[in-house]
Amino acid sequence: MTASNPIPPVAFLKLWQIIGNPKAVPPIPALIPIGRTSFLNGVKSGKYPKPVKLGVRTTAWRVEDIRSLIEKLGA
Repeated sequence: MTASNPIPPVAFLKLWQIIGNPKAVPPIPALIPIGRTSFLNGVKSGKYPKPVKLGVRTTAWRVEDIRSLIEKLGA
């Protein structure tokens, strides 16, 4: 990830990488400026992509799904 292109071509993104975390050091900017609950409700309703379960306590989203969501929201 670089400053000009914060999204890697192939990867998994955790929730805080998608919605950002201003309290982190350094702060993590949001790819999609939305709250956690709103994002998770959107996932539940089918508006946003479903996550992938990587482990018992690890959930992430495919970067391809988030990239297409950003393009769709921008259109």
